Amino acid sequence: MDKIIDEIGGETAVRHLVETFYDLIESKPEGENIRLLHTRGHGIPHARLEQFNFLSAFFGGRRHYYEKHGHMDVKLMHAHVPITQKDAENWLACMEQALDVCGHQEPIKIRLMTSFERVANALVNDGKPITDAPSV
Repeated sequence: MDKIIDEIGGETAVRHLVETFYDLIESKPEGENIRLLHTRGHGIPHARLEQFNFLSAFFGGRRHYYEKHGHMDVKLMHAHVPITQKDAENWLACMEQALDVCGHQEPIKIRLMTSFERVANALVNDGKPITDAPSV
């Protein structure tokens, strides 16, 4: 089977998806708390870069995030962040909108959203981050 990154158009398409997603995060009401969480951290520009780095590998391409940080552990990346179920739902809503804006169709959209839902729900910590977790 082909890698998802090839199916969606390579790193150029990943970058477009990430930029579209964060444009939505910065402009939609659903992105309000996610924006706030990012401003408490390294900021949206940093998130745009690291999301691209992560998703490139997540979709089967070059492992930019791993090369930079030495891991691909999303729980470790987000352990210091208070994430509620509503935050996960809002993240997913913005990502689904981004996939639509970027023109991704079924069945690839379903495959991606299924994976994103699994990860987003695994990160929910009821707003109680691990206080000694490193900020990655």
